[in-house]
Amino acid sequence: MRAKFVLFIVLIAAILSACSLGAQDSPTPAATITPTPLPTLTPTPVVPLTILVMPDNLDKTTSDAYQKTVYDLAQKAGMHFQVRNSLTPADLDPGLKIVIALPPDPGIAALAKAAPQVQFLAINIPGIQAGGNVSVLSPSSQVDISAFIAGYTAAMISDEYRIGMILPQGDANAQRAFYAFANGMAYYCGLCKTFYVYPVTSPAYIQIPSSESKKNYLGYANALINEKIYTLFVYPDLADPDFLTQIGTTGAQIIGTSMPNPRPGGWVMTITPDETKAIENAWPSLIAGKGGINVQSPIGIANVDPSLLSPGRQRLVQQVVDDLASGSLTTGVGP
Repeated sequence: MRAKFVLFIVLIAAILSACSLGAQDSPTPAATITPTPLPTLTPTPVVPLTILVMPDNLDKTTSDAYQKTVYDLAQKAGMHFQVRNSLTPADLDPGLKIVIALPPDPGIAALAKAAPQVQFLAINIPGIQAGGNVSVLSPSSQVDISAFIAGYTAAMISDEYRIGMILPQGDANAQRAFYAFANGMAYYCGLCKTFYVYPVTSPAYIQIPSSESKKNYLGYANALINEKIYTLFVYPDLADPDFLTQIGTTGAQIIGTSMPNPRPGGWVMTITPDETKAIENAWPSLIAGKGGINVQSPIGIANVDPSLLSPGRQRLVQQVVDDLASGSLTTGVGP
């Protein structure tokens, strides 16, 4: 009996050993490796760039005005802004979108050809024509508007509306400007009735022959000043700096389209193209990629002497300037 029990134990042990060996012989499944995807490389976006090209010898007031105007426009459009004194095809940054250039010509034609994706705006650069990706801002030829503003302002600041204009003889454009000057005066004071002891037809005028020497111009101005004409507007073609400076020594007040340096005595204000405003007007077309346009400069006022034209009166003049620009007011002379 004991022998049978031992045999039974041995048999159980053999069976368990066989099961253990069978389990060891079973293959172990291989682990599955899932590849990790590589990160997607996103290119860094290029911030668009605007460059203002202008000479380093530009007077500070003008330079600051251009820089502030273009900087503000670029900032609002989310663009970087740079000022340079020159620009070559090698300087054309991949992100460059707009170039605004003042004289001298930095080579607009070559630059525009090298960068067709860039919009160029040439400011008063001779010989540049609008087309393709080049837009042009040319000097204003709206002399009638300048004359109207001058007549309005002169009537406002002169006793008994005694104002006058100096113009070249036989010049049809100058004649139109004189009529605009008279209309500006009438716009301010209507019939402009006076009670002065020295009656004069207002506005007065005198014409200088084209053959006359510039050294004799002051004699023509004195012919008006001696008639108690208090404020003079000099037609742009006659606005020689020496002549304007000489008028400034007589005690008369002067309104002109280009102020000499140094400033003459009695200089009320300068009526000049507002080129920074023209840039603002052209900006939407530039950022939209619509080039090849001719940009007209609106007229503005500068170099105002507050002792001759008070801030309150200047606001009235500015309103006339704005109304002329909007078309709600006209000079009353034909094209």
